[in-house]
Amino acid sequence: MSTAPSFDRRARRREQTIDEILAAAVRLMEAEGVAGLSLSAVAREVGMRPPSLYQYFPSKMAIYDALFRRGAEAFRDVRRETVRTAVAADPLELERICTIEFGRWCMANPIHSQLLFWRTVPGFTPSPEAYAPAQETMEDLRGNLRAAVAAGLLHPDAVSDDGIALYTSVTAGVLSQQLANEPDASYDDGRFTRLLPAVLEMFQQRYAPPRG
Repeated sequence: MSTAPSFDRRARRREQTIDEILAAAVRLMEAEGVAGLSLSAVAREVGMRPPSLYQYFPSKMAIYDALFRRGAEAFRDVRRETVRTAVAADPLELERICTIEFGRWCMANPIHSQLLFWRTVPGFTPSPEAYAPAQETMEDLRGNLRAAVAAGLLHPDAVSDDGIALYTSVTAGVLSQQLANEPDASYDDGRFTRLLPAVLEMFQQRYAPPRG
């Protein structure tokens, strides 16, 4: 007799339990702060004894790592879906649309945003597996800016390491200010998020294409 159906049920139950644990962790971080998470509190939230929780996550850092990975995957997928469905006249317009969607995603997912873009947890470093989707997103960004360079819309230095660092610094900085000062505002009404188009114009002016 095949044991596959039984194995599949156990695997599904395990994944469901992992989902419940991570959702509970997010709720607790929303109330207590990202760095204030404790395994005992997570266990109580899901009605589980701490030793049972260790069967799924051996440490608090493992929970942070799983949430980082899920956040990185979600943001990568949102960006790629935006690229797939956007109607844009040129690569710069497409990148503007992607950056706005980045802002909306960050406002809707503040806990994941703090893990992804700000060092809010002392001692936490994502594993290579958790960080891989974030690297894919950076390559997607670089590819889109390369297309803008090829179209004569940006200087080639825009895709240098300094150019990418500047782009991510100014865009993430706007979102950091928004989440720190007006976390409950909508993306459209935020005092800082409204500045995002201006920030993108500044980047484009800094890396304007060479004349002629």
